[in-house]
Amino acid sequence: MPIPKGFLFDFDGVIVDSFESHYSAWSSAFKEIFDADIAPFPESCIGKTPMIIANYFCSVIGQEDKTEDLYFLKDKHILTNFTVPTLLPGVHEFTNYLTKENVPYGIASNATKQFLKNSIHHLELNFKTVFGFEDYEHPKPSPEAYITLAKALGFKEDDFKDIWVFEDSLTGTKAAKSAGMIPIGITTQHAEEELKNAGSIFIFPTLLEAYQYLNVE
Repeated sequence: MPIPKGFLFDFDGVIVDSFESHYSAWSSAFKEIFDADIAPFPESCIGKTPMIIANYFCSVIGQEDKTEDLYFLKDKHILTNFTVPTLLPGVHEFTNYLTKENVPYGIASNATKQFLKNSIHHLELNFKTVFGFEDYEHPKPSPEAYITLAKALGFKEDDFKDIWVFEDSLTGTKAAKSAGMIPIGITTQHAEEELKNAGSIFIFPTLLEAYQYLNVE
């Protein structure tokens, strides 16, 4: 198959496994505010914005009015007690390949911009165009994140149908589909069937298999 015109990547669950990085920051921030242990992280919050996640944790104990406090403190904790996330397979191979082929690519995530920048720096990743939660008026599942990234990479709306978007979450998959792009599922969070039902056209365990597929085909 001909190589797509561009590749857009989610971050958490696609580029890195960052669960411990985020959950430890949520836990310590929650403990500081409420002097209590935080609830387990729910599957329903995978891929959601930090504000929605903060609201969930606060709602569990009936303290929704503290949502913004928890959101801002978690953002502080994840930077002051920064834990480098685990790089998932295939990232360097894929970005080296795209750079060599001169194919535009970048990141659009619902994570905060500073967390993305810190992670990219510590993991020595080759991503120059990166958008985070604060860059959108309407984060995923709105298509705004991927439309913003695509336009920043120089694409016009007519190009969107030839752009692959790698996503592990149902939220992000729906955003890519709504943007008129091609959602590609990564099964780090959801089963293949769930991702297909959300709109994923192809499914891979990690970016490594996607990279191999493009090279073999």
